[in-house]
Amino acid sequence: MRSYHHYLLIAAILVFFSSCGTRKFSKNNKKIEKEANKANNNNYKSYNTLSYIDEFKGVAIEEMNSAGIPASITLAQGILESGSGNSDLAKYANNHFGIKCTSDWKGKNYFRDDDQKNDCFRVYKDARESFRDHSEFLKRKRYSFLFQLDKNDYKSWAQGLKTAGYATNPKYPDLLINTIEKYQLYQYDQPESEKQKIAREDRVFSEINKNIPQEKAKFTPVETPPAGAKPILADGTYTVVKGDTLYNIAKRFNLTVDELKMLNEMTTETIKIGQTLKVK
Repeated sequence: MRSYHHYLLIAAILVFFSSCGTRKFSKNNKKIEKEANKANNNNYKSYNTLSYIDEFKGVAIEEMNSAGIPASITLAQGILESGSGNSDLAKYANNHFGIKCTSDWKGKNYFRDDDQKNDCFRVYKDARESFRDHSEFLKRKRYSFLFQLDKNDYKSWAQGLKTAGYATNPKYPDLLINTIEKYQLYQYDQPESEKQKIAREDRVFSEINKNIPQEKAKFTPVETPPAGAKPILADGTYTVVKGDTLYNIAKRFNLTVDELKMLNEMTTETIKIGQTLKVK
């Protein structure tokens, strides 16, 4: 029978390696932040939603014309995912859509708590690269039916993203549509002729078919959600487990931290293991 001291030793070793891992991630992030500070001369743009739209509507339109994703959808997702460009992930990693590292990712990494502690996210050289990668992220089998839609049909795209499993929050289509209509993002969507649509579909479906054999490497995050993470319950509540933060819970259910706090009438971001939170 193993002694109590034996188990204490194992626990101490686990704590040590966990601490080493945390220091490694922290050191990596500080390096990324230092490089970002240098590139921006320690002077970051502080966006509001309107200035974010003005800054990135051009690249959203470019991606729409190339891939067929409505510019309004791309902009609305960027607004929701990045806090209108003000999240640390957008600021330091130029990552506006929360796209994670995959086994074939060769670029730099930025770590932050999400589905689990220290999830790995991609670092882009600029925001434009993030918008391009967002289009590539959607070019896979599960989203393929969306590219048959008109590129100005934002309502069908919003519903389709939910149908394809892009988000677990049942209100995700409403969040997108409400954002699009509040800021009139549909003005950036453009119709296409039947000939243009056929040519665009041929090009995009060729890329999707090419991706299919490599989808696991190209699109599966290198980290998976923790075994202890519990699903949303029928009454729309979630129970906090070890490693959860208000940020990763909000993101998991496609809410902002402020929306999650409002749902639960919270004044701080402090949560406890076993606490029940409303998530819809």
